[in-house]
Amino acid sequence: MESRYARQERFPGIGSQGQQRLQQKHVLILGAGALGSANAEMLVRAGVGTLSIIDRDVVEWSNLHRQQLYTEQDAENHTPKALAAKERLQRLNNDTVVKAYVLDAKADNLEKLIRDVDVIIDGSDNFEIRFIINDLCQKYSLPWIFGAFAGSFGMTYTFLPEKSPCLHCLLPVLPSGGMSCETSGIISPAVQMTASYQTAEAMKLLTGRNEEVRESLLLFDVWKAQHQLIKTAGVKKTNCPSCGTERTYPYLVEEQHTKLDVLCGRNTVQIRPAEPRSYNFKALADTLRTHGEVRQNNHVLTCAFPDCKLSVFQDGRVLIHGTQEIEKAKNLYYRYLAN
Repeated sequence: MESRYARQERFPGIGSQGQQRLQQKHVLILGAGALGSANAEMLVRAGVGTLSIIDRDVVEWSNLHRQQLYTEQDAENHTPKALAAKERLQRLNNDTVVKAYVLDAKADNLEKLIRDVDVIIDGSDNFEIRFIINDLCQKYSLPWIFGAFAGSFGMTYTFLPEKSPCLHCLLPVLPSGGMSCETSGIISPAVQMTASYQTAEAMKLLTGRNEEVRESLLLFDVWKAQHQLIKTAGVKKTNCPSCGTERTYPYLVEEQHTKLDVLCGRNTVQIRPAEPRSYNFKALADTLRTHGEVRQNNHVLTCAFPDCKLSVFQDGRVLIHGTQEIEKAKNLYYRYLAN
């Protein structure tokens, strides 16, 4: 019987040696949404040795059209994405070690998780987290692969410390036309194309084909069948605070981090407490049950009010669904959860 990777090993870019290297490598995916789940499935099927997945959110019905690892049952149960992804991925390839972390990615907890990682893949949806990834990867000389999409449009870039410009350098070059999943929607082919380019770049790095890594920013539109490459060789800045000659890694400083975030395309505000805290779900359920319908599992408690919904996580985070108004979200938080 042929090896499960026989067809992959016949590809000249990988071969048997590349496959062996792949099976010894560790990839961290930040975000288990559309990009994260697509990258994770391709890498696990390809035989990566260890895959760590970090995500702060739960599966919802609106995820199912583009986030391929999840089921209607996951959405019904409000299963944390990282845990649902791990369960599905281990059924796809039990030889890959899959580690799931249900937490909000911040500089301090990420720094503890990247020490033995070979490549980081961006599956996040906001630039605050990406700037933290960027500074960490510059600090520890780790390659990371950026990806973003909206509508039918996508883009990717591979950041190589000491060689390529970093995100801080590149940001003025990135399109900023105001597109987002909320304003432009999203179709699954744009997700799959973005993730495919990300995974291909990751496989080059993991199998020792660094010389074949694309050095340009790639932009494309799957609906219009358009592709564009933007050269970045002249963008790297010697005075960049993240990758320059006198680095300060500004996004690893706590003051740079916000405590409230309006989540992209979600009509949701996330609130992180200033200090770590945990909740007694039983007592909290008793309190909230007089105000709305309460559901809970070991990881998250939800309460549906007439015009919004709270999702409370054991690490202290709270998602307030149904609003993008910071003040309204803060009022609900302090009324029910801050004491």
